[in-house]
Amino acid sequence: MQILLANPRGFCAGVNMAIDALEKAVAHFGPNIYVYHEIVHNRYVVDRFTAQGVTFVDSVEDVPEESILLFSAHGVSPEIREASRRRKLHTIDATCPLVTKVHMEAIRYAKRGYHILLIGHEGHDEVIGTMGEAPESITLVETPEEVDALAFSEGAKIAVLTQTTLSVDEAGRVLKRLRERFPQLETPSKDDICYATTNRQEAVGILAQKSDLVLVLGSQNSSNSQRLRELGEECGKPAYLIDGASELQPDWFHGVETVLITAGASAPEVVVQEVIDKLVDEYGASLSEETIRTEQVHFPLPKELRGLEVVQR
Repeated sequence: MQILLANPRGFCAGVNMAIDALEKAVAHFGPNIYVYHEIVHNRYVVDRFTAQGVTFVDSVEDVPEESILLFSAHGVSPEIREASRRRKLHTIDATCPLVTKVHMEAIRYAKRGYHILLIGHEGHDEVIGTMGEAPESITLVETPEEVDALAFSEGAKIAVLTQTTLSVDEAGRVLKRLRERFPQLETPSKDDICYATTNRQEAVGILAQKSDLVLVLGSQNSSNSQRLRELGEECGKPAYLIDGASELQPDWFHGVETVLITAGASAPEVVVQEVIDKLVDEYGASLSEETIRTEQVHFPLPKELRGLEVVQR
């Protein structure tokens, strides 16, 4: 068996920043820290911080007054920020800068009188936060069929934004239909889908052609990881999204000579290596790292954490 290890894979700059931020906050303030939603959508990462004493909450009301609350990489709405102020919480904003970019675009378009069509998945943390910036001015669309159901007057001011973790092809199909229906559609000067999502999808699209099986490391609630699995299937290959080596099934490997392994942008490298080790041990697999693109993006820590000394405990 041969393993094709996709590169780039795993943590993106936004995830790295958010995890580094929580690690530094724990090191400085101690583990009695709260995080609004999961810091990133990955079970391994969340479980590791939970074991240290960090508490993840889905409501600001669950955070004791004057506590430390860290906003996750997916961003939050103004409503959540205001609720945090009312509870006198000390907030740390670990929102990915690429998500913040979409929030700022939503605010600008709304102020200019545009109705915003947001391409994304209902209920995703990022979508909830973005829509909260201008709820009266944003409509969520997920499919070309939903575009067909939209009703706007001729010449209406319409703009489009995109969830950062979508499939490039999926978003492209919706955007194509939007442009067909609304030629006046305004788009941001730079694509909203993040570089890491695009790069990981490109790698799978190329390397799946050489593979018999696609394994994606990531959690089920990770949007970008799900898109990688779907892309593997669209390439005509069996594709599975797993959290780690314990979820591997022997019958997946019958007749398989080449396995593509990749990881979503919130999956740590340790789970990738565990899967590789298991395939090497059980199937005598050889490893070939396949670099499609190189990434050198880095985001600074949230301003609330810059310059803090780590307290030895």
